[in-house]
Amino acid sequence: MGRKFLAEFFGTAVLVFFAVGVATLMFGFKMDGGSVAAGVVATALTFGLVLLGLAYSLGPISGCHVNPAVTIGALAARRLSVGEALGYWVAQFLGGYVGAVLLWTVLRQSSLYHTSTQGLGTDGYGSASLIHLSAGGAFLAEVILTALFVFVILVVTGPRGSSSTAGVVIGLTLTVVHLIGIPLTGTSVNPARSLGPALIVGGTALSQVWLFLVAPLVGGVVAAVVHAMLYPTVRPDIVVVEVTP
Repeated sequence: MGRKFLAEFFGTAVLVFFAVGVATLMFGFKMDGGSVAAGVVATALTFGLVLLGLAYSLGPISGCHVNPAVTIGALAARRLSVGEALGYWVAQFLGGYVGAVLLWTVLRQSSLYHTSTQGLGTDGYGSASLIHLSAGGAFLAEVILTALFVFVILVVTGPRGSSSTAGVVIGLTLTVVHLIGIPLTGTSVNPARSLGPALIVGGTALSQVWLFLVAPLVGGVVAAVVHAMLYPTVRPDIVVVEVTP
């Protein structure tokens, strides 16, 4: 279990450092060239590609959740014990915070960076949303986006999935989720990704982070319920006998 927890810690830290780092460069430093669309695409691709790489490198060790919402989905689907899930969550939240601290430490070496101005790729609603989405709209969006993401993960990592293509599917799904989610909320679908940067930035980001902790977890449970409905598990102790007249 120690290797699994270390893999979750490391993977979450890497995801936050690289993907949130690109988000900060695009929208904080305005390296999108004045094109919001370019910033959205660059950030979405980074999240997806980083997770794709982590899926193949850490998947054999821990399953590469690197996301408390994925872990709660796996727990609800009875693929993890409560003890394992708690260990995963501790590792993920610590990893998310460490990744954010490392990113902040690097960026503050630039004379152009100020936490209050460039931020740290935090999520938000209301005035913190690119389209000024309300709290209710942001909550619903995060639940839907997380549910889709976790549902796909449960399917492709289950008996009907293929380990050779699962990482690609998961990475592309996260990319799609970010393409629509960034203009809405900045896209969380991952409480650990949201909490780390919010703790450093503080202010509005920290006061609104509750939504990005709760909504993705709700989405993860919804995904597990939908998965159970569409892919019911046949009990091994039940034998179906067909009688031919």
